[in-house]
Amino acid sequence: MDKTIEIRWHGRGGQGAKTAALLLADVAFNTGMYVQGFPEYGPERMGAPITAYNRLSDKEIRNHAFIYNPDYVVVVDETLLHSVNVTSGLNKDGAVVVNTAKSKEEIRPLLNGYEGELYTVDARKISMETLGKYFPNSPMLAAIVKVSGVMSQQDFLEQMRASYQHKFAKKPEVIDGNMQALERAFSEVQ
Repeated sequence: MDKTIEIRWHGRGGQGAKTAALLLADVAFNTGMYVQGFPEYGPERMGAPITAYNRLSDKEIRNHAFIYNPDYVVVVDETLLHSVNVTSGLNKDGAVVVNTAKSKEEIRPLLNGYEGELYTVDARKISMETLGKYFPNSPMLAAIVKVSGVMSQQDFLEQMRASYQHKFAKKPEVIDGNMQALERAFSEVQ
């Protein structure tokens, strides 16, 4: 990586967008990158729109401001496309990754004229089939890593397995489902 990559996450409280941003910062740090991962809080309640951010670089990061012109945007909840301008300030050479079962043709008109790259992944389906519950953050995390190319799939999966083994030490059955969700998102993001 020869530049700083900035990512903005849009989700709803309880969907794990903040957790995904912090996890990405953690695993990127463990691969030797300089990182920032932070949320922006509004009304702190389940289901309220939230925003989180990542800055990732191979050089020291001296900028500690909010991210106004991200390279990538992750939309964890597609219903936000109707109420939040998720593409505001988005770099035209960047990309949007949306959690949806809809086609790109159905999503594109909801992006306020954004003409850059659009990727989709059905994180609901992946998480239901691998975890038995709706936890979209793991699939969306894998999708943005693939789209941004911020690290290799192998490094990402190794670091995520180590993170899950630490986090879920008392619930090891959760690890395999989360790893399957990550691997499927890597292969299913379009």
